[in-house]
Amino acid sequence: MQKELQLRILPQDAYNEQSIKRYVAREYALDERTIKSVRVLRRSIDARQRTVLVNLTVRLYINETPHDDIEPIHYPNVSEGREVIVVGAGPGGLFAALRLIERGMRPIVVERGKDVRERKKDLAQIRPTQKVDPESNYSFGEGGAGAYSDGKLFTRSKKRGNSEKILRVFVQHGASPEILVDAHPHIGTDKLPRVIENMRNTIIRCGGEVHFTTRMDALIIHGGRVAGIQCTDLQTGRERCFEASDVILATGHSARDVYRWLAANGVTLEAKGLAVGVRLEHPSQLIDQLQYHSRQGRGKWLPAAEYSMVQQVDGRGVYSFCMCPGGVVVPAASGPEQIVVNGMSPSHRGGQWSNSGMVVEIHPEDLLNPDLIAQSDELAAVPEVLRMMHFQEELERQCWQQGNYRQTAPSQRMADFVNNRLSYDLPASSYAPGLISSPLHFWIPRFVGHRLQEGFKMFGKRQHGFLTNEATVIAVETRTSAPVRILRDRDTLQHVAIQGLYPCGEGAGYAGGIVSAGVDGERCADAIPL
Repeated sequence: MQKELQLRILPQDAYNEQSIKRYVAREYALDERTIKSVRVLRRSIDARQRTVLVNLTVRLYINETPHDDIEPIHYPNVSEGREVIVVGAGPGGLFAALRLIERGMRPIVVERGKDVRERKKDLAQIRPTQKVDPESNYSFGEGGAGAYSDGKLFTRSKKRGNSEKILRVFVQHGASPEILVDAHPHIGTDKLPRVIENMRNTIIRCGGEVHFTTRMDALIIHGGRVAGIQCTDLQTGRERCFEASDVILATGHSARDVYRWLAANGVTLEAKGLAVGVRLEHPSQLIDQLQYHSRQGRGKWLPAAEYSMVQQVDGRGVYSFCMCPGGVVVPAASGPEQIVVNGMSPSHRGGQWSNSGMVVEIHPEDLLNPDLIAQSDELAAVPEVLRMMHFQEELERQCWQQGNYRQTAPSQRMADFVNNRLSYDLPASSYAPGLISSPLHFWIPRFVGHRLQEGFKMFGKRQHGFLTNEATVIAVETRTSAPVRILRDRDTLQHVAIQGLYPCGEGAGYAGGIVSAGVDGERCADAIPL
């Protein structure tokens, strides 16, 4: 017999099957010997009260041996299948390719960056060289922006597709089954690369192709229909074409050269809202103490604490983004003369610091007011659909200049930033290229900086101790989402004017993270006629 229960129990009882058995037997007057197994179906932490509890949904197997109820997904050999080009090997592209294989089609995956292992070597060179490889970085390469920043699998896009299936595919390729249980699942940047590598191996084993260091430079379009792509082999410099009547375009939110080509060649785009701000880094012990209401912090049983903050300030949202408990701040620029910061955390989340993006939402119309930003004259010369992207670029370039033309990130103590004071020294930080004290309150555009200051004040009132000079504000966080949307038909998912072109994932403006990009990749693959 099977029985499902909803439990609220102490952390020391929530992570051990035997402890859960004892608790259930005691509370529900069951003979513990008859409970053959307990399967945790869902787990979340409730830290709203002083006593922290763990919410569990469990399935009891009473006088019954459990069976594996997760059927593996079958990927057939598609060597003779119809070819579909997939541009980009981030989550949108990888899940599109796997879904194409399920449906009997042969994916040709083209990725401008390197494979996930070679990519890691280039990331390690950013600290000693203070330079970013424009084709192999935290945004470009196998796995996309999520591979090394940060492997979180939480999504709110339940209506867009089957997010549970995305998690199952990850587990089938080596991720921990725990991601099927936790309310905020997380693989970790130390483990996700191996999972991504396994996904690539499935694509190749089934007859698909994966081409690294192959940058798409242009679409081939004949008579209103896509016919393939023109590429450059970045190893040899040679031009190469791939031909197919269907192309899934999943290039990610940082492929600005793709946006420029699309805009210059009449492919229909629109500017979309995004959010920009900073990374906020606290000692992880402090966040644990605040979130768990204990001077001892998380103790032996609880995971590193997370937080979520949101506040309206002057008609725009100010909110935390991509919170990384026990993680590090990383240099996420994708080209020269840029500083961009992001966060990531390993699976154990045991680091000395915790960080999150703290960002302000910006709408395209915000950039039409010349009183808001200094570069309004420059913006007037930029095509309207690319103005949000131009704003991103200029803010990143200004940050690079403030960082002494290196990857050293301009920074300020949190309370100093709120009170318009220069920080004469800075706390230790996880950001490997180093920090430099800078008056962020002075040079960050006021319609962003002022809202951040007011948001921080409100967050500090909501949680006493959060607003502190022990925390560091690190500039600048700009890559929260794509600055444009590549318009597609709602029903067919094809571009509104180009048949056979399927804009996909974060880069096309239809996703906001690993899981939602994977869901959109599967939707695009399903939309292609057999």
